[in-house]
Amino acid sequence: AKYLAQIIVMGVQVVGRAFARALQQEYAASQAAARARGTAGQQSAAASSITGMDLQEAQKILNLSTLTPEEIQKNYDHLFKVNDKSVGGSFYLQSKVVRAKERLEEELSIQSNQQQQQQQNQSQQSPET
Repeated sequence: AKYLAQIIVMGVQVVGRAFARALQQEYAASQAAARARGTAGQQSAAASSITGMDLQEAQKILNLSTLTPEEIQKNYDHLFKVNDKSVGGSFYLQSKVVRAKERLEEELSIQSNQQQQQQQNQSQQSPET
């Protein structure tokens, strides 16, 4: 019984150490990902709180998988017309479509600003010949 208890205690210690190490690695990975996202993630979160709609919800409302200005406008126009009050639509749904478009346009703006900053950083880092 004594040996069995020692084996169980050692097994629990090994599993506990492995679990603690896995948690540390996961925390380090999430911190690295947060640093990689940098200000773009913060700006996106701020846009979500301002518009009251997160990016995924806006994409679902306008039925989009990729963010392109043409697709956003096309789906927006269709859904806005379909939900017009004069054709029996809902003002509430129409306002959700407008908010979704605003949120997606804000995200496109954030992404383009991030790309411009990356290009500027690359041009500053590259040696001049």
